Amino acid sequence: MEQSHKSYRPLTVLTFRWNYAIHGLQPAGYHLVNLLLHALVSLLYYRVCAMFLPEFASFVAAILFAVHPIHTEAVTGVVGRAEMLSSLFFLAALIFYARAAQRRRCTDWRYVVACSACIGVAMLCKEQGITVTGVCLVYEIFVAQKRRNGQLPRWCWPWDLWSKGSGWWYAAGEGVRRFSTVFCASLALLIARVQVMGAQLPVFTRFDNPAGASPPPAKYLTFAYLPALNTWLLALPEALCCDWTMGTVALLKSWRDPRNLATFSLLVCLLAATVHALRKRSTALSMGLVLLVVPFLPSSNLFFPVGFVVAERVLYIPSMGWCMLVAHGWRLLAKRRAKLAACALIFLLLAFSAKTYMRNWDWKTEYSIFASGLKVNRNNAKLYNNVGHALEAEGKYAEALEFFNTAVSVQPDDVGAHINVGRTYNHLGRYQEAEDAYVRAKSLLPKAKPGESYQARIAPNHLNVFLNLANLISKNATRLEEADMLYRQAISMRADYTQAYINRGDILIKLNRTKEAQEVYERALLYDSGNPDIYYNLGVVLLEQGKPSQALAYLDKALELEPEHEQALLNSAILLQELGAADLRHLARQRLLKLLDKDSTNERVHFNLGMVCMDEGDAECAERWFRAAVHLKPDFRSALFNLALLLADRRRPLEAAPFLKQLVRHHPDHVKALVLLGDIYINSVKDLDAAESCYRRILELEPENVQALHNLCVVAVERGKLAVAEECLARAAALAPHEHYIARHLAVVRARRRAAPGPSPAPGPAPGPAAPPAHSDDDEVRARWNYIPQQPPDPHEMDDAP
Repeated sequence: MEQSHKSYRPLTVLTFRWNYAIHGLQPAGYHLVNLLLHALVSLLYYRVCAMFLPEFASFVAAILFAVHPIHTEAVTGVVGRAEMLSSLFFLAALIFYARAAQRRRCTDWRYVVACSACIGVAMLCKEQGITVTGVCLVYEIFVAQKRRNGQLPRWCWPWDLWSKGSGWWYAAGEGVRRFSTVFCASLALLIARVQVMGAQLPVFTRFDNPAGASPPPAKYLTFAYLPALNTWLLALPEALCCDWTMGTVALLKSWRDPRNLATFSLLVCLLAATVHALRKRSTALSMGLVLLVVPFLPSSNLFFPVGFVVAERVLYIPSMGWCMLVAHGWRLLAKRRAKLAACALIFLLLAFSAKTYMRNWDWKTEYSIFASGLKVNRNNAKLYNNVGHALEAEGKYAEALEFFNTAVSVQPDDVGAHINVGRTYNHLGRYQEAEDAYVRAKSLLPKAKPGESYQARIAPNHLNVFLNLANLISKNATRLEEADMLYRQAISMRADYTQAYINRGDILIKLNRTKEAQEVYERALLYDSGNPDIYYNLGVVLLEQGKPSQALAYLDKALELEPEHEQALLNSAILLQELGAADLRHLARQRLLKLLDKDSTNERVHFNLGMVCMDEGDAECAERWFRAAVHLKPDFRSALFNLALLLADRRRPLEAAPFLKQLVRHHPDHVKALVLLGDIYINSVKDLDAAESCYRRILELEPENVQALHNLCVVAVERGKLAVAEECLARAAALAPHEHYIARHLAVVRARRRAAPGPSPAPGPAPGPAAPPAHSDDDEVRARWNYIPQQPPDPHEMDDAP
């Protein structure tokens, strides 16, 4: 991938998978493994030091390595496991090479093979592991060959072997064959590694490594200074920071920058130490220097740019060289000033241990680690952004906004900081300010140049500004076309930006352009055929087009790719239910129960299980699920209505009435609930005033609602106001001449008026309900409810999907 860091660490990932298989995402297990690995590395490091130093000096080096504060990021940070795994096999490879070179006249090739295998494993844990090959070379020249040519004078240089005795090749021929084997194996591994990278170096932004994007001489002066800064962190690990990108290390823009003195001083020290090691033929000094320098080279920026300025975790192996040099120096001091050496060692160990202890508390939470970084450096916008993210995750949007705004002031051209500001304004409901922030972020994106590929010049996370801005303005139904334009612009910049396709499809559905939405989702599948969300959205589009069978096929495909896809489970279950077949209802029930296992508080799942029960004719089961849905969401209109309807159909109208009242209280414009409630008031409760209130409310909402008008007429009949009822029914008949029951009821009322012994009651309030004249059941005028008894609830009487 274009934005990949090109890391290939399968064995490290494998250990994470083992952790996850045992205890999921519980952090304790991951930290325990890291601690055990660090302990193993420290023990193995002691074994390596013992090859070059006396026993107690080796112990000093190992204990200093074990408590060094610079290792906190590698050990306490879970992802630092790559450093320890690589270091473990790095040291093993060196030990095996030493075993292979132990005999003077021959090589034990078993250890050469083991060494090559450990190099491969170390590289599969982290790329830095391959640098042990260079350490093996130095070991061969300055340790193994030193043993072979012990008769040479003390001050002999390695190349003096050419003129001694039988010559270099005779003396070192076995060593050349031994090292050549290891080197060829390492070279083959390196070539394979380059192929995995696609024969391309990773691409980093100027925010990750500002010096890498700077012109000379700032680029080279800064890169030359970074080794000195890393050495200072090893020697005095007081100002530690979790992130050294962006403006943490100011660029060295000229030769007059005083920090160049640190670069020069380090170079002089390294050269002097190297010359001294060669002249004294000191194996401890030689191996300490090589362990300090060689493993650091891949991350030094000197040969190729990396994605960071400084990273404390990459000093894990180089610190072995530093600790060995300190132990070697301590040993020399102890020979002359034993008390001073002892006091210095105790002070150093106590200081390092205390700093390591305190530093571990910085890693307790995301907020604490990034806030601790701000104590060291206030010129890094990324730290302000990360503190803001930590506060945002806790819902502290106002506090997060302060940090995001500070990030913008520290790094005004940071697109991500402006996006963070806009997103936080959006959370706070300050939509205009959010839009302004997104527009500013969009203006900072690089502009396309003729003949240049745009998509390779912009980070994918920066393209989120188009999505965020489009999502914001799409809340306004009049700006959907504008949102669609933004999605199209994002897609034009990066053709494989699948999230933009998904979001654009949603907009097209809202615009009722379902055919275009289908084409957009199908195009997204070309770039991401394994994305279950795309298949789910295609299913939704086909549902909108009235193609349920095809829609179900796409929903099933989404579930095949992601069996826990909640929306696909729910909507496919509803679709299976609506298709009506008994075997499909069973599958629908299974999917709904699976959702219920994941989240027992999802009221929609309870409701749809009730609908399945209704389809199967199990009213008691349906009632139980509907009641559960209402309990979870008291204003759930579809559950309230269908539960009330179910109870009314089961001749339990008095139990249905409270649910209808609850429904009308939350949704006063629910016409069907008002009609049913009025029917119960007339026929069961005999509360004509309440019934009349329901029907008049319906007529306020829908003046030509024939059913409400008819039932209002029935209220007049029940009150004995036949003249009012006749006039009312006549008006209803005029509105709905095709409704025969209205004409029949009108005829009944007129017949009653003719049969009445005296004059008809005058319109207006009567002192009490008049007793209707005797009549047959066929002539009875009753309020009418438009659902006949035992009819299942209306499946379309649903809330809008979330």
